[in-house]
Amino acid sequence: MLPPRSPSISWCWRKRRPSSLSGPLSSRVTRSHQAHHLQPRLSRKSPSRLSAAASQCSHSARSSWLLLLIIRSSSSRGYTKKGMKIACTQPRRVAAMSVAARVAREMGVKLGNEVGYSIRFEDCTSERTVLRYMTDGMLLREFLSEPDLASYSVVMVDEAHERTLHTDILFGLIKDVARFRPELKVLVASATLDTARFSTFFDDAPVFRIPGRRFPVDIFYTKAPEADYLEACVVSVLQIHVTQPPGDILVFLTGQEEIEAACEMLQDRCRRLGSKIRELLVLPIYANLPSDMQARIFQPTPPGARKVVVATNIAETSLTIEGIIYVLDPGFCKQKSYNPRTGMESLTVTPCSKASANQRAGRAGRVAAGKCFRLYTAWAYQHELEETTVPEIQRTSLGNVVLLLKSLGIHDLMHFDFLDPPPYETLLLALEQLYALGALNHLGELTTSGRKMAELPVDPMLSKMILASEKYSCSEEILTVAAMLSVNNSIFYRPKDKVVHADNARVNFFLPGGDHLVLLNVYTQWAESGYSSQWCYENFVQFRSMRRARDVREQLEGLLERVEVGLSSCQGDYIRVRKAITAGYFYHTARLTRSGYRTVKQQQTVFIHPNSSLFEEQPRWLLYHELVLTTKEFMRQVLEIESSWLLEVAPHYYKAKELEDPHSKKMPKKIGKTREELG
Repeated sequence: MLPPRSPSISWCWRKRRPSSLSGPLSSRVTRSHQAHHLQPRLSRKSPSRLSAAASQCSHSARSSWLLLLIIRSSSSRGYTKKGMKIACTQPRRVAAMSVAARVAREMGVKLGNEVGYSIRFEDCTSERTVLRYMTDGMLLREFLSEPDLASYSVVMVDEAHERTLHTDILFGLIKDVARFRPELKVLVASATLDTARFSTFFDDAPVFRIPGRRFPVDIFYTKAPEADYLEACVVSVLQIHVTQPPGDILVFLTGQEEIEAACEMLQDRCRRLGSKIRELLVLPIYANLPSDMQARIFQPTPPGARKVVVATNIAETSLTIEGIIYVLDPGFCKQKSYNPRTGMESLTVTPCSKASANQRAGRAGRVAAGKCFRLYTAWAYQHELEETTVPEIQRTSLGNVVLLLKSLGIHDLMHFDFLDPPPYETLLLALEQLYALGALNHLGELTTSGRKMAELPVDPMLSKMILASEKYSCSEEILTVAAMLSVNNSIFYRPKDKVVHADNARVNFFLPGGDHLVLLNVYTQWAESGYSSQWCYENFVQFRSMRRARDVREQLEGLLERVEVGLSSCQGDYIRVRKAITAGYFYHTARLTRSGYRTVKQQQTVFIHPNSSLFEEQPRWLLYHELVLTTKEFMRQVLEIESSWLLEVAPHYYKAKELEDPHSKKMPKKIGKTREELG
């Protein structure tokens, strides 16, 4: 089923016959030839230690080249003398790893020596590393041990236009550090950036516009909006394949469901056309795809064939696929938003921003002159798309950020120097949650428990669960559960051609009690198999996700010593495991009423996710890992609990009266008095 269309772009084009090759390409009316002759320019304002660099060229390549220049001139300028280092942040793990590997290769050094990367739960650096690529979240954690970043001489914040949660916090902290460290050089880099606004925020920093080496890109729009952009994409791909010169195609869609549907439609129509057209290789790329299938998109296209890569917005900036000449952009993306009143996250399909559209178009000009076909009108681009994406800090939960800022000694969060302040209600809810978890006291100050929670690079509720495992003597099992929860619902693989086999394999892992115990069972069996990739293949489990879960578990185990939690095992007593999970997630509870499940505090109607092991059982009391709005308000990763546990682990948050079942009360057995007896 296709996701709902957004009202801000009215798609109203007629559907076409499946066999027809008439499509959006034949209805184009507007062509915009992008010439890239931007002149380097310095701001006339007073020079500053902070620079905002913006350009419309190939951004990842330019950043690597720029840092190579910094490294090679570091001997004379002293950027890496006396053990000083250079940091470059990326908003995504994939980008940090791939760019670090490329720079190491170009410098002729081994990755992990002079050039390395650091991402959450994985550190590929050494004492010799002078250039560290890292996610913005990792640089934030550097502030915990080094509040003034004393060991860094240069900090480069790359892909600043993505405005991730951690990037926005970094802006405020780095701006403060640079004011009292005159020798620190800060470079804020982006291909599509509101330079005037950023320059003003960073104390009137100079702006450099660097001309890029990207080839020109012709942009085409449709005459009228499309009614079904998925169908339009499929038809357009076939048109390009039949009518255009050689070159691979990149199609942007919103998620796994759409990508699989598009790939199936393309393969079906190619089979029907048979030898009338040349070979077309259809390759999907999304987060939950196994690694070996993801790697296929980077393989060279065979002679005489054409490759079409159907991707999510991960291919906008994080991945560079060689050979792409044509880009198809329907103008949509999936965006996460957060409702602080219900504590619910929703992943909705919305029109992308102009900045994203320009990034997508830029993918066509990497190796030769390219073409970008936008499946919306030029008027819609000019008048209906937002300039930039809404910053993540304004549409996400802030518990982790508040805990981090509190541990850095920043107590006045209302007046912190945000580029775009988060909603007041979201900030207040984060403080309330941290107080309920025992991380903050009644004055809003960090407690001893809160300091330990800040040491663990996970969500506050997850860190509270790990700390509580010591009390219930089950830290070994809780570490495994925490590691499995950290890999984002990508444990099981469900290929379309083997749905029944995959579902049966999943059911075999079910244990009484809930999904957390299922995850524990999967990891335990994998460990017993000797961490076998063949075992994963036979059980439709993603080997890459399991390997990452093992790395996360090892990292968390190493951090337990720092937070003074000893290792212990419950020896199969899963009641203790469930109680420890409840100690961290008591905030996320729901109970069964006559009208279905409702959350205990907000009285929000919720549903068990169909993939859950408890979907058909419907226990009276549940605890959930997260609440996500897709087609319904679904609880993901649910666990069966008892109401008495809530009073045991959180007597300060729940009262006995709240946990009573109103439907279990019976009418008194004593018969009332008659009218005569009453007088």
